[in-house]
Amino acid sequence: MADLKSTDNSDYKFNWPNGAKAAVSLSYDDALASQLDNAIPALNHYGFKGSFYLTLSAKSVNERWEDWRAIAKQGHELGNHTINHACRASLPNRQWVDKNNNLDNKTMAQITKEIIEANQLLTAIDGQKIRTFTLPCTDNIVEGRDLLPEIAPYFVGIKSHIGVIPASMKYFNPMNAPVIAPSRVTGQALIELVKQAAKNNSIASFTFHGIGADHLAISTEAHQQLLDYLAINKGIYWVDTFRNISLHITQDN
Repeated sequence: MADLKSTDNSDYKFNWPNGAKAAVSLSYDDALASQLDNAIPALNHYGFKGSFYLTLSAKSVNERWEDWRAIAKQGHELGNHTINHACRASLPNRQWVDKNNNLDNKTMAQITKEIIEANQLLTAIDGQKIRTFTLPCTDNIVEGRDLLPEIAPYFVGIKSHIGVIPASMKYFNPMNAPVIAPSRVTGQALIELVKQAAKNNSIASFTFHGIGADHLAISTEAHQQLLDYLAINKGIYWVDTFRNISLHITQDN
């Protein structure tokens, strides 16, 4: 998990909808079954909208695409997490990367084409055209160059790297946004992060994976404790999709 500390506060004042003190993005990567089975019912109980970044070759997309379409109709966001989730095998602790899915061996043209095709496939599922993206493994270097400028025209927001709660929104860029990717943490640890975001008048941008099962998981109890806290404090936190948060940052401020 990323360092839970943030940098110093700023006097910069940012205007969130409904007078909220902070935004909260609840995002879920890799199209995991536990997200459909555990995260969605918990979110729907409170009317919270999450962002689900689908790896389109994932088993659950093939077997449960109607479930993904259904959650999109409920107002949740389906985001782009590529088709094949290629990562760089040359980085430390990457022995698990399949040689046929090694980002080090792909060209910029290949990966850009895959990302554009993923957008098209997502539109076939949810009918949406405005999309956000999360980098697989936060790997942005392809052929020695930064991928982000190449794909920026196709998105309104990109979750790109592991970071901390922003000290303010003054220099926050939704096209190169930091995330916190918790695993094996308590609900109280998650709550402390959103409290820090409220103190900073900024954003808690979470990227979860498994919820109660699957890889890099947090427990259903920890997830529920966070949602309970956000529900009790709805006046403080604006909980919405990363698409809507990105559009607000870009258009309204």
